[in-house]
Amino acid sequence: MVLQAGNCGSVITPPYSSTATRMAAVLQSSTSFGFASPRLLTPRSPFFGLSSTKPLSSWISLSQKCSSSSVRRLVAKSPLAKYIREDYLVKKVSAKEVQDLVNGERSVPLIVDFYATWCGPCIIMAQDLEMLAVEYESNALFVKVDTDDEYEFARDMQVRGLPTLYFISPDLNKDVIRTEGLVPSEMIKNIIDNEM
Repeated sequence: MVLQAGNCGSVITPPYSSTATRMAAVLQSSTSFGFASPRLLTPRSPFFGLSSTKPLSSWISLSQKCSSSSVRRLVAKSPLAKYIREDYLVKKVSAKEVQDLVNGERSVPLIVDFYATWCGPCIIMAQDLEMLAVEYESNALFVKVDTDDEYEFARDMQVRGLPTLYFISPDLNKDVIRTEGLVPSEMIKNIIDNEM
């Protein structure tokens, strides 16, 4: 999100440019040593998605003009600024609850999301998992474990990167599938539909 010069409350949308246009800008602005020139860091760069030709100093002065409360309002509206809440369809569970779910009778696959509230990719993944929980309403069970609250359990489950997903089939003869990092929704659907 980028503020428009002179108005802290309005947002301009970035122009859509092709990858080729962005790459051309990088190549044109690079030096013979392979380092990007300062031009790459100005608001004119397609990397910032700005259509303004105002010098960088005007954007810096804008940030000094904006009150912290107006910036907080903008950040609060951002979907990525929301914390992972506990009242969604994907319920936050403890280590004991996960063990009970794994050992208990289930007729649907169990998807366990190991996350942290401070992890950006985890927040994105949480939104995707919420949509999948709606889509797979009674055909899969989605739960999440906060690695900050359940550090020992996450360590025992060999969670090294966030988010980490475990796909546990109700069929005990099938292997558990583990993913690490941001996984596209289509891949999650494919695992649930074809591997569980």
